Order: sequence, then structure tokens, then C-alpha cells
Amino acid sequence: MKILVTNDDGIEAPGIAELARVAAKFGDVYVVAPEEAHSGCGHQVTSDGIISVRKTEPQRWAIGGTPADCVRVGLSRLIPDADWVFAGINAGANLGVDVFMSGTVAAVREGALFGRPGIAISHYRRAGGEFDWSGAGVLSAELMEQLLARQLDEGEYWNVNLPNPAESQRRPEFIDCDAAAGHLHMEFEEHEAGVKYCGDYHARPGSPGNDVHVCYSGNVAVTRMGIWQIPASH
Repeated sequence: MKILVTNDDGIEAPGIAELARVAAKFGDVYVVAPEEAHSGCGHQVTSDGIISVRKTEPQRWAIGGTPADCVRVGLSRLIPDADWVFAGINAGANLGVDVFMSGTVAAVREGALFGRPGIAISHYRRAGGEFDWSGAGVLSAELMEQLLARQLDEGEYWNVNLPNPAESQRRPEFIDCDAAAGHLHMEFEEHEAGVKYCGDYHARPGSPGNDVHVCYSGNVAVTRMGIWQIPASH
């Protein structure tokens, strides 16, 4: 099995190194990732201009574009026979409405447009906390083994959020859940030149059974999604 691995934090980010390492247990890994960070870029693509492609080592390319560009270039020219697209491990959660702004999720959504199943993995942490990349890798490896065995319909992919390490005093459970509805907490502060967003990400709405509640409760939120809609969990 061939696995295209990408992210939105940039090819040198620690999360993609961990994802590539654990993905290698399940197939041949091909890293096709942005030269620079593109966090929050959503499904932006480059349709006018040159996208640089720099091979850094065997089966590893740095792309001068967005995560969706990486998947487009990867599946069109570099690894056209890739079986899966993995994205992450993102430095920060991608819960609920985040999926529309996330370059990580956009990468696997682009893969789904090519007919490839995918897994987007993000690592939640509270402000001021530390990421646990090795712990995230352990959870991701177990998760991959489970999700690779589960059938997806055409145009579907998985969005996964790992919990904040400090809130996982026990082994986290893997819980199938829906994406939380509703907007983020909205608040802006005045500046001389305009306004600046200062909403509290952790104050976002969540109710039992959705991905925000599951992840904030210290468990792994596993959400099955589709290209054109967010279907109910199967």
C-alpha cells in the first residue's frame, strides 16, 4: 500500500515526522508537504502561477503551495497510484467548524475528490500546554490499524482529533462522533487600525456526543465525513 503524507504546518514540522514514522508500519510512505506553514488556509489552491516542487530525499518532496496543492501535485504527478492520503499530525485541534478552515482536513478532502480515502489527524492542546508528539504517534498508530480496516464510501474520509495530553490521565477511548455544529466564540478587540479577533477557542459550543465534547473530555474524536456534506457517524 502507498500512502501520501502531507500537512499544513510545513514539511519540517514535528507532527508530520511522527505521522510519517507511524504510517510506515502500514505501507510505503511518500511525503509531499508544503515548504512553509499554511495553517488555517482551508481548501485554497494555486491555479495561477508556478508551484515549486523540490525533492529533498527519496520519497519526500517540499511543495511551494498549500496542502491541497500538495495532494493535487502528489496524486497527479508524483505518486498517482497512492492508495491513501494521511494529513497531520496537526499542531492544534480541527473540531466542528474548524474543518472548513483547516488545511489539514482540506488535504484529505482533496484526496477524496481524487477518489482516495484519507485520514486527517490533529492534536488538541490547551493554551500554554505542550504537545506530546510521541504519545500522539502511539495513538495514531493504533487508530490507523482500526480505520484502515473500516470501509469508507466513495468521497468519504476520517477526521480525527487527539486529546490534550494533560487531560488524559487514563488511556483515551476512540469514540465515533459527529462534528459539532455552531460557530466559534466570537469576540473582537478594538485597535487603532481596526479590530482583532480575541475569541476563546475553548469556549466553543459542545454537547454530549459531538467531537468537541469527546476531545475536550480527554478522548479521541473520530468523525466520518464526506466531500459534500458532514454525514452522521456510521
